[in-house]
Amino acid sequence: MSHTAHIRSHRKPRRSASTIAVRAGVAGGVLSTLAVAGASGSANAAEPVTQTLELPTLTADLAAQVAQSADATQQAAANYQLQAERDQAAANAAKQAKADLADAKQKAAEAKKKAQEAARKAAAERASRSAERTTLSTTAGTDTSTSTSTSTATGSAAAVISFVKAQIGKAYVSGATGPSAYDCSGLVQTAFKQVGISLPRVSQDQSTAGTQVSLSNLQPGDILYWGSAGSAYHVAVYVGDGKFVGAQNPSSGVGEHDLSYDPPTGAVRVL
Repeated sequence: MSHTAHIRSHRKPRRSASTIAVRAGVAGGVLSTLAVAGASGSANAAEPVTQTLELPTLTADLAAQVAQSADATQQAAANYQLQAERDQAAANAAKQAKADLADAKQKAAEAKKKAQEAARKAAAERASRSAERTTLSTTAGTDTSTSTSTSTATGSAAAVISFVKAQIGKAYVSGATGPSAYDCSGLVQTAFKQVGISLPRVSQDQSTAGTQVSLSNLQPGDILYWGSAGSAYHVAVYVGDGKFVGAQNPSSGVGEHDLSYDPPTGAVRVL
């Protein structure tokens, strides 16, 4: 027998089985090892050989980047939602503005229509009043401030007319009610008191004291007024024949005048 017959061979045995251990450090360097071992059925199998592979470590920087990316995604989503809400609000505001503009245009058109209607009515009233004054002027003729008229009035109207004619030539004094001086409403009030009719003291109230009558349908004894009913600034008594007697002003005093001398605005009848 050879002297080397019982000596174990020093030849490196053939690798028939392997064990792989995977060690990976994750986000903080935590290390784990996985070993996989296998054995063959060969009679000459040697002790298992272990081989270790290390995977790259997931560093804290990468984890921070992931977190930042998540935050950025969340912020972008919030921005998109905010923009959508702003767009919707702008659309709603534009819709409301359009509706408000349409409403304003409609109200402006209605106001314009009402203004035009009021202007037409005012023009018609002015035309009617002008026609009445023209008729009075034609009937009255020229001014005869110092002449007297022949009235056909009877009864209370005749008494009123007789009284005011008797005051012609007396002075005009503001606030006076006779017997030596009068203002316009003072003369009218005192004249009608002669027949038992109590009138208000001022022209504004006297212009609404009786029944409103047309200037084209005057009768002797009617009260004439200047201005509008309820806010008249002057009154006098119509004595017939297109004439009136009134306390005009301090320069002319109480006098008789044609209607054309100062055409009145309206008249009331209390007799």
